[in-house]
Amino acid sequence: MPRWWTATAAEEQWLADLPRLVDARCRRWDLTVDGLPRHGSNALVVPVRRAGVPAALRLTPPGDDTAALSAALEFWRGHGVVAELDADPAAGALLLERLDPDRSLVGEPLEVALAEIGRVARRLAVPAGDDVAAGVGRVADDVARLTPRLRPAWENLGRPFDPGVLDVAADAAAVILAGDRDPVAVNADLHFDQVLRDRNGWWCVVDPVLRRGDAERTAVNVLWHRVDEMTDAEIPGWFDVLVETADLDPGLARAWALWRITDYWVWGLDNGLTEDPPRCARLVAALA
Repeated sequence: MPRWWTATAAEEQWLADLPRLVDARCRRWDLTVDGLPRHGSNALVVPVRRAGVPAALRLTPPGDDTAALSAALEFWRGHGVVAELDADPAAGALLLERLDPDRSLVGEPLEVALAEIGRVARRLAVPAGDDVAAGVGRVADDVARLTPRLRPAWENLGRPFDPGVLDVAADAAAVILAGDRDPVAVNADLHFDQVLRDRNGWWCVVDPVLRRGDAERTAVNVLWHRVDEMTDAEIPGWFDVLVETADLDPGLARAWALWRITDYWVWGLDNGLTEDPPRCARLVAALA
């Protein structure tokens, strides 16, 4: 687990029970352990086989929203995401297709990683109307809810940056909220280390967060995770690569970028972050 992670009593018990939980799940789903487990911040992944076919058993601690992940995987059905082979969300257990854990886009050079993740985002952007699973929110709702809070929060922080940035964000919000666009599926947490190779060479997302609205919301989220590798002058060009490969509307993508960066900038300062606000300043200067 991350060094900053503090387990609750239920999570400590879950960690202690993991060997038993893996064994019980393997017996229930007729699985054979096939290698050493790995973990991220909120899940244990065990390589297994079922009827000789490689797979991955994913187990999560109490409180993890496995049901939402399972619903997202079921919605996309392997179209740009890892395939779900079996699921018991109440127990925090999913059986997934086996991807290559040593080959993610975080290890690819920028020119490869940005183009490929843009193509992944385009594959994910399938129509997502009101018949999508209940509880899947619209990304524009965040803009409508949070925009009125930006200036008061900035005032309370002592006006830490140029007020013109807030004006740009307000204009961007107006662009986002205007019009009547058909919503598409959006992975609200798309980044490079969660995009792995499958056995056929396709890049697949392993932990998508399903929302709906504008695919353009994802561009700056993706850019953020590799921006430290770019000079200030390079940022707009790499942003354009994402826009082109993901087949996004350039103006709408830029509006989403400027709004999201400003919102995160204010939130980061309000929560005592020290490294991310300067990144926000770089991105706003480069894209505004």
